[in-house]
Amino acid sequence: MYSDERIIIQRVIENYVRTGAVMDEHVNVTILAENKTSAMEKVGGESRSVMLDEYQVDEVKVWSGYSARNKMVYLSVAKHK
Repeated sequence: MYSDERIIIQRVIENYVRTGAVMDEHVNVTILAENKTSAMEKVGGESRSVMLDEYQVDEVKVWSGYSARNKMVYLSVAKHK
């Protein structure tokens, strides 16, 4: 993953975990169901999978990924079962 993408993801996750806000000035943010490790995105007539990586912020584990194609960050909070 590119370092710019990691910076974007980290910023969005920190904002979400600390404030509950899903808004970002530069990218769109989609909240997925709990414990998801991938997301499907459709752009035009094509579909593709976006694999999510694990992040930890303030003792909260979040699965997240970035799609440069549509400037979207996907977030899924990891809940303990």
